[in-house]
Amino acid sequence: MVTIKSPREIELLRIAGNVVYQTHQYIKPFIKPGITTKELDKLCEDFIRSKGCTPSFKGCEGFPNAVCMSVNDCIVHGYPSDYKLKEGDIITLDIGACYKGYHGDSGWTYAVGNISDDDKFLMEHTEKALYEGIKEAVAGNRVGDIGYAVEKYALEHNLGVVKEFVGHGVGTEVHEDPSVPNYGKKGTGLRLKEGMVIAIEPMLTFGSEEIEIDDNGLTAYTYDGSNAAHYEHTIAITNGEPIILTGEMNNG
Repeated sequence: MVTIKSPREIELLRIAGNVVYQTHQYIKPFIKPGITTKELDKLCEDFIRSKGCTPSFKGCEGFPNAVCMSVNDCIVHGYPSDYKLKEGDIITLDIGACYKGYHGDSGWTYAVGNISDDDKFLMEHTEKALYEGIKEAVAGNRVGDIGYAVEKYALEHNLGVVKEFVGHGVGTEVHEDPSVPNYGKKGTGLRLKEGMVIAIEPMLTFGSEEIEIDDNGLTAYTYDGSNAAHYEHTIAITNGEPIILTGEMNNG
């Protein structure tokens, strides 16, 4: 069921989202060769808790850690481990924080040291695809308008669109209705209304968009081993410009 959030609820979601934003800013200097993804996870969890929040993903669908850490060809839901980051890797940190029962959710891909031109291209245009989708997230438009904008931009830049994972509503659950695919047709799908809160999250690949799922049932990899990038913001739908909730507090 799609819920319309009250101004009070949107403010709580904004506080949670800003803690997610702060966590991303805090962790960036630590993302360098030699650190393990497990160490990054611990740093993120401690920071989230220091802000009066709890990690949204810990225990979600059996996930044991605070933050999803997806390296190189891992698209999403990577488990933190003893893997040490190395020069040239790219890593996505998908971070969620819960404040007074309301969630913020944002994923972002980072370079580890110097990376290839192909990975720079992938990251740049996956991030830009996210903002193409956000532009369409206004009251009166439809979910399909968001997906169409993301897919159109990705295909114009010869990037593969992972279709098995989609954006979603955000509220008192980190994953709520509606689903927000990264593909679609203009003028189709649920009509967006003021007060809806959704996460838009393109996951694009430099090669095939086919995927395979790890034995744990959650972690997804590109089938051909090509790298993937993932950018995500939680936003509130308004009658004007969408408000990015997983940004600085003065955003919007």
